Amino acid sequence: MKQIKKAVFPVAGMGTRFLPATKANPKEMLPVVDKPLIQYAAEEAVAAGVDTLIFVTGRNKRSIEDHFDTAYEMERELEAKGKEKMLAVLRDILPDHVNCVFIRQSQALGLGHAVLCAKPVVNNEPFAVILADDLINFSDQACLSQMVDVFNYQHCSILGTEPVPKEDVSSYGIVAGHEVKPGLMEVSGIVEKPPVAEAPSNIAVVGRYILTPRIFHLLENTPRGAGNEIQLTDAIAELLSEQRVLSYNFEGRRFDCGSKLGYLKAQVEFALAHDEVGEEFADYLVELNSRMGGKVVPIAKNAKI
Repeated sequence: MKQIKKAVFPVAGMGTRFLPATKANPKEMLPVVDKPLIQYAAEEAVAAGVDTLIFVTGRNKRSIEDHFDTAYEMERELEAKGKEKMLAVLRDILPDHVNCVFIRQSQALGLGHAVLCAKPVVNNEPFAVILADDLINFSDQACLSQMVDVFNYQHCSILGTEPVPKEDVSSYGIVAGHEVKPGLMEVSGIVEKPPVAEAPSNIAVVGRYILTPRIFHLLENTPRGAGNEIQLTDAIAELLSEQRVLSYNFEGRRFDCGSKLGYLKAQVEFALAHDEVGEEFADYLVELNSRMGGKVVPIAKNAKI
């Protein structure tokens, strides 16, 4: 089995939950402290050994391509002004060995269709899929790196999962199966957004996948499902009848940055962990808590996410 060297980033969605901020600016370019969501996702892929980033884009997404391009004029200006630190930040967005490929999803036909659009670049290789909306922090090893380690041992498709409260299962794809070892499940079924009473478990699929290339054939033959879209979940359900699929409960904390509340939580916790502003921000939160009469939970200085 080949190594995971390619990652697909479906970034064609409109981001309507963040209007008007996303009217002309992609939701994936919304910053968490000082980096856009898509950069966190790209850095996670590179840390896992990926060297080809495949962005499946749509209208009004040109700023994503610009972000990963070289900004010669800005570099020259920073260099002329002696701003070496900022120049290094600008040049280190991606390592030199990493290539970016941009593919246009001409029709909004769902996540499964977005993944299928990447077939000509992925070819006959296993690959990763990362949804930038799901920002996942870590202590020792990033989520995709953990999943690549599992793939390198198990040689099959891996779904990134986490337990969710039972009352929330109808917001996720939910897997059924039996535990191979703690945190690792042999998947026997997957259902998209089941009613609470019908959910086979509380193990939810989040925005991280490692898939074998067989998924492309299945996506090509998957009829439109929920929302009249081609659902990746439906193709994975078909894949189960042909190949082994595992779910992996990753270590780390996920922030649902596709929602306003999740995005705000990420802002606070990533700011607290930021080398430049973390301590002062913690001081501010303590002062804010006092000013609001204890309505804000006190936060210790140098808190780490």
